Amino acid sequence: MKTLSLPIEIKIIYLTAIIMIMLFICFIIFVVLTYNKRQLLNLREKQLQQSEHQNQLLQKELEKQKSIEAERERISHDMHDDLGAGISALKLQAEFLKQRAENDDLKNDIDELLKTSEEMNLSMREMLWSLNSGNDTLGSFIDYSKMYAQNFLKKTKILLLTESENVVLETVITTEQRRNLFLCLKEALNNAYKHSQSNQIKLSFIQKDKEFMMKISDNGIGINHEKTEGNGLRNMKRRMEEQNGYCEVTTENGTHLFFRIDL
Repeated sequence: MKTLSLPIEIKIIYLTAIIMIMLFICFIIFVVLTYNKRQLLNLREKQLQQSEHQNQLLQKELEKQKSIEAERERISHDMHDDLGAGISALKLQAEFLKQRAENDDLKNDIDELLKTSEEMNLSMREMLWSLNSGNDTLGSFIDYSKMYAQNFLKKTKILLLTESENVVLETVITTEQRRNLFLCLKEALNNAYKHSQSNQIKLSFIQKDKEFMMKISDNGIGINHEKTEGNGLRNMKRRMEEQNGYCEVTTENGTHLFFRIDL
């Protein structure tokens, strides 16, 4: 049986067709690879542009933040220089008048004036502390809170205890968080002094990773839950909610206030 042999012309046409198909396939692969490479380059270029845009936005935000901090510092210095000097002059003048006064009623009025000027001076110091961006750390907040509590209770018979647990003093805290926590501290100390009938207050500061807690405990009579919740407690809860934190109250063996925020 003889094997049929294709004519040379058909073989050439057949081989040419195979070569053409192979070249076409190679061309398709080349086009696809080139397209994918171009798409990848375009994607990287877009990512670089977006990254550059984000860097520009970040730079603008940093410049804006620096401008705000500089303005806060300027206001702080101006208040210290102008208001501080004015209050000091007012106190000196009042003390001078008190020395010359002979009427007891006038002396009492001057004493009230001196008391008011001292309260103004204290309020100004608190505002200066709030404005100073250099105080936006847990260490600064804790130190100032302890100092305030000691000064607030020094003329009372209430013993103040303080403790810190796992606190990284350099941890950054925002100005709003610092301010609202401090106002809650003031309200809590004032309530304990007026209503708790306690002889001891414990001030605790605790940090757990990105969570910070301030705890204020007294050994007084606790809170009467049959009474309507007071404005002070509502304000403290509202302040914590505004900072995406929360305020919790327990009344076992005294009153215990917990303030938690995420850093």
